[in-house]
Amino acid sequence: MSTALNQSVQANTASITLSDAERQPCEIWTRVMGYHRPVSSFNTGKKGEFHERKYFSEREASLAS
Repeated sequence: MSTALNQSVQANTASITLSDAERQPCEIWTRVMGYHRPVSSFNTGKKGEFHERKYFSEREASLAS
């Protein structure tokens, strides 16, 4: 990124401030059994399983072997 563009982005980002009332929650979706569902619709047990998931990283897997 060019220096002028980078400075412009930083200036614009620094000036944006939102109160909690202005913020919008982000809904997280995940793929379960071949279709997508929002995590907010999961029952307590499924939410726990979702947070315990381990994510595959191809780079880390290739370094381990």
